[in-house]
Amino acid sequence: MARRPVAVVAALVLLVEAVGIVLINGILATFVDKQDMSLADLDPDAMVTGTWAMGGVMGLYLAACGVVLLLAGLRDRAPGRFARILLISCAITHGVLGALTVGLIGWSAFAFMMVVLGLIVLTLVAYGNGRPPGEDEPTTEPAPTNGAAPA
Repeated sequence: MARRPVAVVAALVLLVEAVGIVLINGILATFVDKQDMSLADLDPDAMVTGTWAMGGVMGLYLAACGVVLLLAGLRDRAPGRFARILLISCAITHGVLGALTVGLIGWSAFAFMMVVLGLIVLTLVAYGNGRPPGEDEPTTEPAPTNGAAPA
């Protein structure tokens, strides 16, 4: 199955996206700093600091998701419970941001966000419950009593 390449490609896309988010927020912070304008009487320095902080936090979040996917792809193992929650939250984030980008940026940005969402979801579905392929749920059947068939 193609789950390893999908996980690795998704990881690389998320890592590139993390760098892009930090760069975009850095550019925005630079513009706000050079303009020296306030918005609704906010301190411009607070807006610059907030923009850098948001870029850093979002970049670390996307990088963490990328590392989780890269490890899953390289090890060919399903992510653990915390990692699955992290990836599910990343998929939800991409879905919500994808819906917002249609109006703010355009259809190309929406398409990119949906491709990333699809890669994350495909990785989660491909790895499933973490068991090797072909291994079903363990069944618990009552033990036979003295060789007699159960009633």
